[in-house]
Amino acid sequence: MNLILETNRLILRPLELTDAEAMFDMDKNPEVHKYLWQTPVQQIDEVIKVIEYVRGQYERNNIGRFATIVKETGEFIGWTGIKFVDDHVENGNTNFYDYGYRLNEKFWNKGYATEASKAWLDYGFNQMKIDKMNAYTHSENGASNHILQKVGLKFMEEYPDKDGVIWKWWQMENPLKKEKR
Repeated sequence: MNLILETNRLILRPLELTDAEAMFDMDKNPEVHKYLWQTPVQQIDEVIKVIEYVRGQYERNNIGRFATIVKETGEFIGWTGIKFVDDHVENGNTNFYDYGYRLNEKFWNKGYATEASKAWLDYGFNQMKIDKMNAYTHSENGASNHILQKVGLKFMEEYPDKDGVIWKWWQMENPLKKEKR
């Protein structure tokens, strides 16, 4: 996978095994996992498996979550990106495009998630020609729910996961397809 996207402040590039330490630093933080099944990682090996899985998605689907880097400092701040969900069912759906992100807590509230989200939606709709982009968030994750709404996704419904936790399902239709109607 040789795709690299840039925004004003960020570089979005494929995850590499060299990102494992910074990703481990992010994913061991309980605050980062507050709305993510509350399962922070305990060992760096867990993160390495995730990176290897994502790299497999690049090969299988030609897309996946990407390392998100601050241009000015070169710091890994988390991951953002589009993935094709073909390995499980979410809210009754499978084989769909999902937008998501996870940032290290020290990079929250700086506009990075919004900036990356806009870039990924633009890429997904204009380059990949995706018809619909989906996303899902914990119903109580106010910050992420706000960002998804701000960048144009529409709240569709709430749904319970297998443990009864309530999630919000978001969706955005490709604006280019609407214009052609």
